[in-house]
Formats: sequence, structure tokens, C-alpha cells
Amino acid sequence: MKNKKLKILYSSLILCVLLISTYAFVSPIVAEGNNEPSTGTYPPQSVNSLPVLKQTEFAGKSIPLQRHDVRERFDRELMAFTYMHSTTFLIIKRANLYFPIIEPILKENGIPDDFKYLAVVESYLNPRVVSPVKAVGIWQFVTDTAIECGLEVTGEVDERYHLEKSTIAACRYLQQSYDMYGDWLLAAASYNAGRRRVTEALEEQGATDFFGLYLNEETSRYIFRLLAVKEVISNPKKYGFRLKKEDFYHTVRTEEVEINTPVENWAEWAQEHDTDFAQLKYYNLWIRDIKLENFGGNTYKVKIPYAKNLDYDIRKVKIHNKAWVE
Repeated sequence: MKNKKLKILYSSLILCVLLISTYAFVSPIVAEGNNEPSTGTYPPQSVNSLPVLKQTEFAGKSIPLQRHDVRERFDRELMAFTYMHSTTFLIIKRANLYFPIIEPILKENGIPDDFKYLAVVESYLNPRVVSPVKAVGIWQFVTDTAIECGLEVTGEVDERYHLEKSTIAACRYLQQSYDMYGDWLLAAASYNAGRRRVTEALEEQGATDFFGLYLNEETSRYIFRLLAVKEVISNPKKYGFRLKKEDFYHTVRTEEVEINTPVENWAEWAQEHDTDFAQLKYYNLWIRDIKLENFGGNTYKVKIPYAKNLDYDIRKVKIHNKAWVE
């Protein structure tokens, strides 16, 4: 009987110790769940509103940020890109790959450098993206506009996916719009809404520039998204984005093979050129079928990646803009 009482006593003591330990572990969690700080370090991280710039410009045009409505609309988009963390990180990493290609094409065609940010707003620099209205590629061309701007769009070849050619086509569209309006912001607005809508709005409202024009919500936000993404990507550290060299992707060296004949099977063609169909498609997204009939005898330049250059190596990473790294 005495031994039995001792066992009960020991069991009770052990239970009490367990209960006290459990309470000590759980109580801080419960307090945190009730938003009652248990230490002086709560909250762990603060989220701040952003100061709006006193001045900014786009394509050489000063933006009237002193106007209350312009300030408010710019602030909205600035917060969106700042706190849309994963997307903005991806944009910066992709910009390191694609801006070195886009910038010289814009310059060669007389288009202001700031229009590289139009490609960002259109597609987040995702070359594979297809919109709900079937706009395709980094510059988001629909079929009719792409053909008007000189791109080939068929079941076998879709040059809306070709970065260099689609950038040239975007330059043609923007230059034509600028020739109509004499204003780069209106040219940018027409890229989103179409020239007919912008022209009709200008005539109906008697406006002379973008900021005096009442447009639909999407196009109105479009211009301010351009301004905001330019600010954030130009100054990522200012907005809390910290990247190191090893966070970026390296550019894979390729050679170009020129063809002007049909291709019976791209997979077999790729193997003959020391690569595979997956890599061939990755570097030539404009190839849309397993074959190329090429009835017109057109000439195409096909990029072939160097096999030795495919493996990631930080020494191959080139940073296009020093402001993007720590």
C-alpha cells in the first residue's frame, strides 16, 4: 500500500512539472496570437508608407507630381511595385538579361530609353506570357498589330516571341504614335488603349496632353505604372530590394545558324547541331511547331546554346546596372 502511495505521489509530481513546462512554452505563443506583446521586440517588422517623389520625368517630360491627383495615382503604383515583392525581384533579375538587348535597339530606332519600362509593364519581362486577349511576348502584340508592324505570325513561326524583332516592331508602333501626337506619354497610352481611343478622347475632351485626359482605368493606371516601375527598378535598394551577384541569372552564349530551307523535324535538326529540342525552343521561342515548311524561302537565324555554357557559374554573371546589387 505504501509503495502504491509513493508511485501516485511521484506520478503527480511528474505531471505538475510537465504542466508547468507546457505553460511556459505555450504562453508566449498565446500572447502573440492575441496581439499582446510578451517582449519589447513586438512587432517584429514594421511596414511603412512611401514618401512620394517631389519630381520625376519620363522620356524627357517632367511629371506634375505637385498636382494632388497625379501624386495620389503615382503613390498607388509605387506602393504596388514596392510591396509586390516576388514579382519585383523577378523583374529586376529578368531586366539584367533583357535590358542589354532592348536598350541598343531603342537607341538605334530613336525611341527614348525609358520605353524599356513599357516592356516591363506589358509582360513583367516574361517572354512566354500570353494575355487573356491573346497578346503575346514581352511586348504583348496581338496578331493584327504584329503583322502591321512587320512581324511574321503563323502556326509555325511567331515572331512576337522573338525579342529582337518584336522590340523593333514596338519601336515602329511607338514612333508612328509619336508622329501623330508629338508626345511620348500619349504614344505610351496609345500602346495600351490603341490610337483610335486616344485620338477620340483628345478630340472629344479638347485635351492637349495625357494629364488633361480622362481615360479608362486601365490606361490611366498604365502610365503611372510606367513611372513607378522606372523608379523602383532604377533604385531597388531605396525600396528595400537587396540582391547579390549570385542571385542573378547568367547569359548563355549562343551561336546563330542561318537557314532558308524547310526543316522536316526541329528535334532532329537540334540533335544534328549538338543540342536538344527543349534547349532549341528555350532560345528560339518563335519556333511554334515541330517542323518548318518555309514555302516562301524566308531566312531565319536560329540560336544554338554552347553546351559548356549551360551550367551556372557566378563568373558568367554580368550585372548590367550596378544599382541592382549590394
